[in-house]
Amino acid sequence: MSSDTLAQAPTAPEIPGPPAVPRIVPQRRYGQWTAAVVVLVLLGLALDSVVRNRAFQWGVVAEYFTTGSVLRGLWLTLWLTAVVMVLGFALGTLLAAFRLSANPVLRAVGWGYVWLFRSIPILVQLLLWFNIGALYPTVLGVKTVDLLGPVAVAVVGLTLHEAAYAAEVVRGGILSVDRGQIEAAQALGLSRWRRWRRIVLPQAMRSIVPPAGNMLIGTLKGTSIVSVIAVNDLLFSAQLIYHRTYQVIPLLMVATLWYAVVTTVLGIGQAYVEKYYARGTGGTR
Repeated sequence: MSSDTLAQAPTAPEIPGPPAVPRIVPQRRYGQWTAAVVVLVLLGLALDSVVRNRAFQWGVVAEYFTTGSVLRGLWLTLWLTAVVMVLGFALGTLLAAFRLSANPVLRAVGWGYVWLFRSIPILVQLLLWFNIGALYPTVLGVKTVDLLGPVAVAVVGLTLHEAAYAAEVVRGGILSVDRGQIEAAQALGLSRWRRWRRIVLPQAMRSIVPPAGNMLIGTLKGTSIVSVIAVNDLLFSAQLIYHRTYQVIPLLMVATLWYAVVTTVLGIGQAYVEKYYARGTGGTR
């Protein structure tokens, strides 16, 4: 066979090999890691300064943390928070119904109440109620001073204030329910009460619970303002002690730690309630 014949012989086709697997290189995030390290260092320095600063007097904090007067003040704070939230949301639900009513008079009353009590600072409201005897010395033949003591003034003032915000929370939750579902329930012949209990309320609670939980925590902390009218809550109890011992910072830390403990517990409870009402939504809150 000649060299020309060998040159003209067909060559076997090349079989392609498996494609090369691309190399995945993780993105370098030097800026994020640097920022994280800086934040951790700053937090460590702040924590070290708090722990080692003798002015905090942590021994005094531990001594007064569970004393009887502080625990009694804590109990009054918790009781006041619970009463204000229950009464505030009861009145707020009624006001939300007013604002959603087809009656223009009820809508105007609901709007006016919300506008008025959201416009006046809570401290001003408490002081006005505390001095209501200057305007109305007697009510039904009873002296106003005897009728409204400091605790009663705190309950009335805080409840009226919270009701204005609760009304908007409840109204927003109700409006978040699709109107078509209510109309479908009407088509099925469900009574109004069953429509609200089985259709509207379970769906509205998904929108009501988060802001209501924030209101609960805000009310707990907001009760500290009643110390200005001599209500013996947690802060006022701490103030009574440090007015006697002049250990201001340690007693303020006692109150601060108790507020932090209670708000943490309430936050955990809020998370579980939100998870409960978020069932079937395909996501978590």
